Amino acid sequence: MKQFGRILAVCLLVLALCGAALAENAPITFVLDWTPNTNHTGVYTAIAKGYFDEAGLDVTVVQPPDDGAEVLVASGQAQFGVSFQDTMADALSGDTPLPITAVAAVVQHNTSGIVSRKGEGMDRPKGMEGHSYATWEWPVEQATVRQVVEADGGDFSKVTLIPSTVTDEVSALESKSVDSIWIFYGWAGVACEQAGLDIDYFAFADIDPVFDYYTPVIIGSDSFLAEQPETAKAFVEAMAKGYTYAAEHPQEAADILMEAVPELKDSKDLIYASQEYLSAAYIADAERWGVMDPARWEAFYSWLNEYGLVEGALDPAAGFTNDFLP
Repeated sequence: MKQFGRILAVCLLVLALCGAALAENAPITFVLDWTPNTNHTGVYTAIAKGYFDEAGLDVTVVQPPDDGAEVLVASGQAQFGVSFQDTMADALSGDTPLPITAVAAVVQHNTSGIVSRKGEGMDRPKGMEGHSYATWEWPVEQATVRQVVEADGGDFSKVTLIPSTVTDEVSALESKSVDSIWIFYGWAGVACEQAGLDIDYFAFADIDPVFDYYTPVIIGSDSFLAEQPETAKAFVEAMAKGYTYAAEHPQEAADILMEAVPELKDSKDLIYASQEYLSAAYIADAERWGVMDPARWEAFYSWLNEYGLVEGALDPAAGFTNDFLP
């Protein structure tokens, strides 16, 4: 009876500890870069499939503030968020770099490039000569377009730059308010297809491999990564499960996204088509989801340094790690 009593006491203690652990799940705030879309499907899949719960994490997804996810993560108000290698450069350079680090790539290759109306000669960069381009007036953006145009033998000075913040690429092209736009094909390019708009498109990474950088990425707070590395690893592993599942089950993943964000159901055909495209891009030719190639990361930051596109010197290896990936 004494032995039984000891065993019972141990079992009750284990149950109590398990109950306490479940009751005290580690809170994680995850901040998006924009309104919810198919770049974020892996997060919502991880929530719906219980991957965060299994890891002992209580994850809350929030919208970004006006100054972006980077500031919220750097300040510790969010532990993780969505950013982009190109926009991270400014945050990582200068006298007061933000304490943030990319811990996973959402998609394996840069899916952005230039879209235009079909048949107007802009299926290649040189064809942008004599046509208008909707520019964000951001030095990195303009230098990128300049380089691909000149790499194709074109004259960038012959491209008419129209300051613009296009939010509806289909309408902008149909109305002929602009001839060419920088887009991420997985959303805007697919939207053009869904609208029945005939387009030409070229990807930056196909013109110059220096532009095959990582966009978007999952970033973490440096202080959180240093102080709670095991919790951080558990988060990234659960996230990896979510994106891997979404890569393998695009239609179900799209349904999960729309269930989590009901307003997206109004554009369900676009969501399904976009998810089909991005599910194939999440892992692509990589060995697993999230991994980042140091050579590709460093090549892009070296290019920024070479053309003086960041404040001060930027360490080409700054701002990323694969150490938290499963």
